[in-house]
Amino acid sequence: MTRHKVEICGVDTSKLPVLKNEEMRKLFIKMQSGDGDLAAREELVNGNLRLVLSVIQRFNNRGEYVDDLFQVGCIGLMKSIDNFDLSHNVRFSTYAVPMIIGEIRRYLRDNNPIRVSRSLRDIAYKALQVRERLINKTSKEPTPMEIAEEMGIPHSDIVFAMDAIQDPVSLFEPIYNDGGDPIFVMDQISDEKDKDSTWLDKLSLKEGMHQLNERENMILNKRFFQGKTQMEVAEEIGISQAQVSRLEKAAISQMNKQMFE
Repeated sequence: MTRHKVEICGVDTSKLPVLKNEEMRKLFIKMQSGDGDLAAREELVNGNLRLVLSVIQRFNNRGEYVDDLFQVGCIGLMKSIDNFDLSHNVRFSTYAVPMIIGEIRRYLRDNNPIRVSRSLRDIAYKALQVRERLINKTSKEPTPMEIAEEMGIPHSDIVFAMDAIQDPVSLFEPIYNDGGDPIFVMDQISDEKDKDSTWLDKLSLKEGMHQLNERENMILNKRFFQGKTQMEVAEEIGISQAQVSRLEKAAISQMNKQMFE
């Protein structure tokens, strides 16, 4: 297959290297050794530039210069390389993609033509810093209430400030794909409504769950009866959100076959 030369920031993207998982692991070990191998870090950066390219494609419709997005994405990549923990036993791309997206979103917020008051922005950015600090301290996502307590300001101020700097997104926007089924925004949203009109659907769902194994049963129960998000379920049972998404979809597919064939 012929590759066309496309230059971004002076980089010929057709010649970007791709590192295998084992190669990356060895480079991370070198980089994280006592002396800190800068050559290994540089090789990790160059070997993952294609990851940045794949992420910035979803922002093509924003009217931003590709070179600018690429540079910002590279900052997110370098931050993820510097903070990646091999002991967590997750793929580097799983860790890096959200950080690259976050860096680009921050850049787009700072350059958003919709004006948000300086005081709101200050509160929001301080909240983001507190959030990062709490994540590093507790290894889990803090709630807005916890962030508010840490900052000593009302919870409503945090929510209002964070909402003010967010870009609207579609519920069907994919936020991650590791080669399997994508995870969409809607997969991270819980439904706490318990209307009478849904009781029949829940009854059918519960009936079909008898054919599933214990883990699948637990995931569907937490998702559709307890109204928890995939991220919350993942934290509770100790697996990744991508795994929860795949198990959930496989279980529902299996139930559909059993109930309607």
